Amino acid sequence: MAKKVQSGMVIDLHKCVGCGGCDLACKSENNTPVGFDWASHLIETTGEFPNVSYSHIPTLCNHCKDAPCIRACPTKAMHTNKLGMVVHDPSICIGCKSCMLADPYDVISYNRQTAFIEYETDDSRLVEGGTFSKKELSDKTNTPFPYVNQARGADGYEAVRRKGAVEKCSFCDHRVAKGMAPACVVACPADARIFGDLNDPKSEIYKIVRSNKLKVLKPEKGTQPQVFYIRSFNAKG
Repeated sequence: MAKKVQSGMVIDLHKCVGCGGCDLACKSENNTPVGFDWASHLIETTGEFPNVSYSHIPTLCNHCKDAPCIRACPTKAMHTNKLGMVVHDPSICIGCKSCMLADPYDVISYNRQTAFIEYETDDSRLVEGGTFSKKELSDKTNTPFPYVNQARGADGYEAVRRKGAVEKCSFCDHRVAKGMAPACVVACPADARIFGDLNDPKSEIYKIVRSNKLKVLKPEKGTQPQVFYIRSFNAKG
């Protein structure tokens, strides 16, 4: 019997150049509002000039095997799908934010207002008679906002999540279901991200996790993260 799929990601910190391309790709792919960062990073500078070290750790939902956010969700809106990803169904989310309180990684965001509402209401123009307002642009493109990625909503998940619901990284489940890699993986110029089935002996990620010393964020929480880090990012100046 074939093993159950367990999606995971390895981030090679030695290859990572700290460009933030993963953050931008995620935001563009998943239509996240300003201030919502499904993909982000931890930055630390230590020492005193000229002996200074700088570290950069990309972050995202850890898609834990023992996810506290799933245990805390009263409606099962937060759940594990057939690909072994921790995903969220905003259609049954009641906005109680229990998942946010349980999440030790602070990767879940809450929609306090309608996302991109300014594209429905803002009629102001930078140059009167010379530029479009945000509302005009939205009306002409017939979208919530002009650069919306409609593919994010093609799988039944809301392309732009409603007011009162939470949201977080989904490993780009809509892309993976079609045989594509998550947007952050594709966008990385240094190929620092490896995504795949951790239970598939033929996959690249399966071989990498067995040939490297692995690190996870907050191992003391015991959540069994499925995002792993290898090697180190260390810039000295």
